[in-house]
Amino acid sequence: MPETTVVLSEEVREAMAAGHAVVALESTIIAHGLPRPRNLAVAEELEALVRSGGAVPATIAVLDGVAHVGLDKRQLERVATDPGVRKLGHRDLAPALAMGASGATTVSATAFLAARAGIRVFATGGLGGVHREWAHTQDESADLRLLARTRITVVCAGVKSILDVPATLQRLETLGVGILGYGTEHFPGFYLASSGEPVDWTVRAPEEVAAVIRAQDALGGPEAALIVANPVPEDAQLDPQLHDRVLARGLDECRERGITGQAVTPFLLEYLMRHTGGASLDANLTAVRGNVRLAARIAAVL
Repeated sequence: MPETTVVLSEEVREAMAAGHAVVALESTIIAHGLPRPRNLAVAEELEALVRSGGAVPATIAVLDGVAHVGLDKRQLERVATDPGVRKLGHRDLAPALAMGASGATTVSATAFLAARAGIRVFATGGLGGVHREWAHTQDESADLRLLARTRITVVCAGVKSILDVPATLQRLETLGVGILGYGTEHFPGFYLASSGEPVDWTVRAPEEVAAVIRAQDALGGPEAALIVANPVPEDAQLDPQLHDRVLARGLDECRERGITGQAVTPFLLEYLMRHTGGASLDANLTAVRGNVRLAARIAAVL
């Protein structure tokens, strides 16, 4: 990759050259997922959690047409405060770079850039997936196909619970994306500790995850991702009955207002936050913190 297209921060470049642990972090949670000024405080907290776990954080974003893997304090502040920062999936990267745009990277764009930079572990909140009523809308997140062809380990709290979780798991199986339940035999439900859906493989230590990553490398084959599904603790999850009740109302409102496509996810996440009194956001942040801690431990073992 031309250095003018993708730039590693000095800290990330030195860490990778020395074989030290690095964890990729997305930037959409900073730019678009949290209210200001809390978003900047959370961004700094997540980077600090990576460091405390023995790894170097590589928050990823595009600034003025350059993809940055690792941000300094000024760049992090810009992503958190600049209202002109766009939301970039991996398909948006080429236009953004060509046109000198600035944007925060989603799961797909972050995973793509991290893997291109040689980073093996990526921590996020929840993945995208197959939307409810897929048979009518054909709406599926770009995350899934990108992960099917990108060799990276993604530590997450499952997929967003507003999605069709069983259909998403079926799609991941079809695409050949491996899933490990971390300390659980059930796939997490993002805000909820469990979606009720089983996982085929359970691991209970970072060393076991690292062993799977090494076996994946040794086998070769398709360059698919590995998902480490790490549930939010039960005592920190969103109340399941409240979750189901508010989500059902939100889905009804989507239908009544004709909200479709890419607008559905942000609408429902905002709806859940407002109608749970912020409890969904608290559960989300607890999940992200846990994922970042675990990702740092996995990267350190690797």
